[in-house]
Amino acid sequence: MDQMRTDLDFAAISALLKEQLGLKGSPVAIKLAGSEKEIPEGMEEAAEQMRHCQMVSLARNEGKCFYATTNKHNCMGGAWALGLRELTSSLKSGEFYFALGKYESWAACRRTIQNVPHLPSGDTYATLYSPLESTPFTPHVVLIIAEPRSMLKLAQSVLFRMGGRIYSEMSGIQSVCSDATATVYMSGKPNISLGCDGSRKFSGIADGEMVMGLPGELLGEIADSIPIVVGAPGSKK
Repeated sequence: MDQMRTDLDFAAISALLKEQLGLKGSPVAIKLAGSEKEIPEGMEEAAEQMRHCQMVSLARNEGKCFYATTNKHNCMGGAWALGLRELTSSLKSGEFYFALGKYESWAACRRTIQNVPHLPSGDTYATLYSPLESTPFTPHVVLIIAEPRSMLKLAQSVLFRMGGRIYSEMSGIQSVCSDATATVYMSGKPNISLGCDGSRKFSGIADGEMVMGLPGELLGEIADSIPIVVGAPGSKK
């Protein structure tokens, strides 16, 4: 099985994140399974077609644990970013995003799409979702949706041990699928996204919330750091 060598208490880490950050809902564990054998026995497939961001919302807000193969993803851009399928011709040409009215030209759309981080098409067999506290799999990425102040504490916790900077990468589209999942999976670094129109419309991300993806390997370090950061003399109470 594809899992980390270090055992982590995901339930305890989830409880800590909820308490320290005042989260509404659960942190969401995500795995990008390369084959059917990586899906835990007894885990159910999604009952209907949805977008990746909607699947995240089900795990976050309703405690659902499930997986989704390609035919259960109905957002072409999201499925492409996650490595489930090839890029469609309308996305590649720029036509799709141009029709949504947010770019000056097809060329501007193409430049944006060409720079969207994504897994190689076909690398992913299924995407797996679960609330972090009850995940039956080791997550590649943990997604947190929260208000800016909570994101501040998360960012400070990421930097607590080594310091430095967090360089966020986004383009205002494909925030949950590319920015917070694929980018984090491939880079091994946290990424903060403002959310996109699609994820806010279809998955219930509130106007006052942002999205952050964390590599699963960083969870232990963040769990150690966040109580210190939140309780520090310099933190706003």
